[in-house]
Amino acid sequence: MTNINLPGPGPADLLARHPLLQGLPSGMAPEVAADLLRGASPLRAEAGQVLFGEGDEALHYLLIESGQAEVVRYGYNGDERVFRVFEPGQLMAEAAMFMPHGRYPMQARARSALLGWRLSRRSLHDACRRWPDLALKLLAALSKGLYDQVNKVDWMTSSSAPERLANYLMGLHERQGAMVTLPLNQRQLAAHLGIRAETLSRLLNDWQTQGYISGKRRQWAVHDPAHLARLATTAKRPF
Repeated sequence: MTNINLPGPGPADLLARHPLLQGLPSGMAPEVAADLLRGASPLRAEAGQVLFGEGDEALHYLLIESGQAEVVRYGYNGDERVFRVFEPGQLMAEAAMFMPHGRYPMQARARSALLGWRLSRRSLHDACRRWPDLALKLLAALSKGLYDQVNKVDWMTSSSAPERLANYLMGLHERQGAMVTLPLNQRQLAAHLGIRAETLSRLLNDWQTQGYISGKRRQWAVHDPAHLARLATTAKRPF
């Protein structure tokens, strides 16, 4: 990664649009953003470049300006599992800034050419001490992340392979529209959904034959969202 001057909106504008700073008392957001950006540095990474390694000292979290990044772990057998893909405007690894062991729990790398910003752990801690409203917003976001993971574990242990795939595709459909691009290759997606790669391939082929979807590799068109939504309903919780 190389420090450079980046084009584009800049980190202050990106932070101003982030949910962490939305809803703060009037006039507070610019000062909070300035505190969070103290000691920040720009970065550029090429596709596949490691941004930080599992077990590295967690000194920075990242703000994505353009491109995509992902967090991955490798199993004892060497299999790679992608846990999450990060998009422009999102913060990455902010939870790691508060872990007692002070290390990144996963590896992060750029999925594509990436522009972003490294934000300092120390500045985040200082800003939380100075701005209790920021600390509460951050705590709420981290709590929601934990709640989402609890729901995901529950869903993964009680759902069928078709329900999991339908829920995943409907999430993409809501964000991208009728034409969806899978952020993971099919082997990674199978691991993410906790199903066999052969099962995923069979489901995609069967649904394509039945006219629910069409496409190949990472590009798919959703033709019958109502059918997929019915399959995915058990993933929806009332709160």
